[in-house]
Amino acid sequence: MSYSPFSPIKRHSPRVTVIGAGKVGSTLAQRIAEKNLADVVLLDVVEGMPRGLALDLMEARGIELHNRRIIGTTDYADTSGSDIVVITAGFPRKPGMTRDDLLLTNAKIVVEAANKAMTYSPDAIYIIVTNPLDVMTYLAWQATGLPGDRIMGMAGVLDSARFETFIAMELGVCSLDVKAMVLGGHGDLMVPLPRYATVNGIPITELLDAATIERLVERTRNGGAEIVELMQTGGAFYTPASSTCVMVESILLNQSRLLPVAAYLQGEYGLNDIFIGVPSRLGSSGIEEVVELKLSDVERDALHTSAQEVRKNITRA
Repeated sequence: MSYSPFSPIKRHSPRVTVIGAGKVGSTLAQRIAEKNLADVVLLDVVEGMPRGLALDLMEARGIELHNRRIIGTTDYADTSGSDIVVITAGFPRKPGMTRDDLLLTNAKIVVEAANKAMTYSPDAIYIIVTNPLDVMTYLAWQATGLPGDRIMGMAGVLDSARFETFIAMELGVCSLDVKAMVLGGHGDLMVPLPRYATVNGIPITELLDAATIERLVERTRNGGAEIVELMQTGGAFYTPASSTCVMVESILLNQSRLLPVAAYLQGEYGLNDIFIGVPSRLGSSGIEEVVELKLSDVERDALHTSAQEVRKNITRA
């Protein structure tokens, strides 16, 4: 009996579908498989490309010491029964563009992808990565009718990782010792929280002066644009893929990790009917709990200002 890696077989393993086989999507597929988290279906509209990428990843399995199946396809039927669906499809930023400049272009792509995936994986948990992320998550939720705890956006993990990196670089310390939290929309009005940033438990407010902290906060807000300007032909993809993988891992392994994600709020932080970055516990059922931090008046006002910008873009879309 001949065997094809693309032929359907009975599954006993978790399955993650990644919609969009660009740099973020293909890197995420690699991360998931090589961490031995799940079998992966990599879907894209470009004929041949996802199958080529999947075959390339399959050929690396013996070297990377895992036996996960990676399927490349253009057919949503191949995504059937996924435990998690990640949507990365859409156009990336170019130099001079903001995330919001992608709004109208990517809205149709994300909504169509979410609806098609729902046909084959109605019980999956959905993670949206396409920019502008908070708005795309809201539109996908609205279109699919998913419960708010089963759909979320990836942003806070990425933005917090950037804040942590800049703190570590400034202090010359190991990144593993730095923990930080960034709330709000994934845009220029995101809300890094210096009070909740520590180096091995020591608040950065005791290690850095106010001017330096503000400089690092601004660099975090512009972290994506900095990479776009340097690369010229695309944006970040390694850290977005790693950030999404952390979320996938927490859900599949039911780790209940406390991570900042774009979650649906129903009164938390004084906000309603919006997806925006807040700390949330992620487990096998999706968002298990939204954690409300005690914010100062300034921090709360900044979060609400960020939310107003997200609402404005939802109306535009």
